[in-house]
Amino acid sequence: MSTPKVTGIIPARYGSSRLPGKPLKMIGDQSMIERVYARCLEATLLDAVVVATDDTRIAEAVEAFGGKVVMTKVEHVSGTDRLAEAASQVEGDIIVNVQGDQPFIDPVMIGEGVQPLLDDPALEIATLMYPISRPEDLADPGVVKVVTDLKGNALYFSRSLIPYPREAIAHHVYEHVGLYVYRKDTLLKLAGLAPTPLENIEALEQLRWLQHGLRIHVRETQCADQAFSGLSVDTAEDLARAAALLKERGIA
Repeated sequence: MSTPKVTGIIPARYGSSRLPGKPLKMIGDQSMIERVYARCLEATLLDAVVVATDDTRIAEAVEAFGGKVVMTKVEHVSGTDRLAEAASQVEGDIIVNVQGDQPFIDPVMIGEGVQPLLDDPALEIATLMYPISRPEDLADPGVVKVVTDLKGNALYFSRSLIPYPREAIAHHVYEHVGLYVYRKDTLLKLAGLAPTPLENIEALEQLRWLQHGLRIHVRETQCADQAFSGLSVDTAEDLARAAALLKERGIA
């Protein structure tokens, strides 16, 4: 059997409500999308990397630093739909959805997400988690939590605290890391699934997949510096924090 080809796709929209033109915002001397792309190039299990965008300004910026681009429709209602359209235009047996607003993602994390699909031909989707350490994150609905079965398959994702500590039992609460790895045919199938009640209630698209009966394997990342590698830039304040983190760590 031949080794599956693994392609990383970075969705990048210009029209962010909280930070318009987000992918082109500068962090230090590089745009955010260039930083994400550069991190992906360091991931040893990625055979190819492309940016999926609906905006020519982003496409031109990516091509200017030597990156590859696929154009997608403007009117997609979900990130999965945009990713599926992009995946249909590129070669790849396994598709990695790398968030375009995580400029410092650790390339090792990409490998951690890909490896389960290489190890288990029956596995269709994988993602990551890590233990929450900040007490304020436990009650933050913006921090998505996940619980798994004993084999590491997702039981549920929630904006609420799960599990709820009814008894004083030592345990970890895990935050979901929004990096997804799919088999290409599975990704194309996901785009055709109807929305589900739990997805609508929590506004979490991965709950649609669970309610339709798909198995999502969740691996605990060994990346220790989540304050850096896990930073998501959604606001001007986040952008300033990203610049500050570069200075703190002495990175250009």
